Amino acid sequence: MKQQKWIPVGGQAVIEGVMMRSPEAVAVAVRNPDGQIVVRRTPWVSWTERFRLLKMPIIRGAVILIESIVLGIRALGFSAEVAAQEQNSTQCKQQKSDQKGVSNLSMVLLLVIAFTVALGLFFYLPLILTESLGIKSGVWFNLTDGGFRLVVFLVYLGSICLLKDIRRIFEYHGAEHKSVFAFENQLELTVSNAKDFSTHHPRCGTSFLLIVMMVSVLVFMFLGRPETITDRLVRLFFVPLIGGISYELIRYSGKANTNSIIAALVKPGLWLQRITTREPDESQLEVALVALKSALIKGPQKSEVTIAAEKRSNIA
Repeated sequence: MKQQKWIPVGGQAVIEGVMMRSPEAVAVAVRNPDGQIVVRRTPWVSWTERFRLLKMPIIRGAVILIESIVLGIRALGFSAEVAAQEQNSTQCKQQKSDQKGVSNLSMVLLLVIAFTVALGLFFYLPLILTESLGIKSGVWFNLTDGGFRLVVFLVYLGSICLLKDIRRIFEYHGAEHKSVFAFENQLELTVSNAKDFSTHHPRCGTSFLLIVMMVSVLVFMFLGRPETITDRLVRLFFVPLIGGISYELIRYSGKANTNSIIAALVKPGLWLQRITTREPDESQLEVALVALKSALIKGPQKSEVTIAAEKRSNIA
């Protein structure tokens, strides 16, 4: 596959599958219990492309972050539905229309729950732990707060790695990265071409989260030591700014690997991917490649669900 210009593609691992996103569509490919690859392709144009103001540096990062969370939760919901299907199930289509409203409500609830848990675990808990030490200096307070946040994050990753299902998702995460590498190197999207690439990609969401933590320390230093509840809430208003700055850094890292400063910022994220990615097998790579191909095709301007492959096939 040859392309004339660089096209930003990326995605995330889901349950027994991969979600891929191109400038024009989002595709989720999932291996169902029958061994088939079920694909849902949905046209999607980012808000940063629809509204010029939202495409400005820093602002676009905050917008894309929110979009990624929404699309990610939708993809997880679809993958869970497909992966849990019984063989030869005939009720899916009949229930689809009845459950549409419930699904939308569930997505909103999941967003609220996910945001609340993340806020408490990675924002409020480190703040409480730091305050318990009685540190008065604003600089040392924010450095300690950032250190606690990093420790909580690493403990969280280490804990979920113990779960068998999470380890399998990490294998699909590796498959996603290998597929993107094959595309970025302008190779034909086949298992044989993708399997030798690394599972560690500089524009990975894991690297992004680590950069967010580092940037947050620098930004919060300007706010000093929070003394009141209001001071703590003010920090929340800076989260979009932190996300926007982090996005620009991670975006630049994909195009300027020779820059020593950016390379130094990205390297810890690549190390961290030793936890969040695993070597995939060929059937998992096949799923990731199907998702990427589906996201790249110039398909109809409506959402569609198709069967991409029968059973376990080799496309090397």
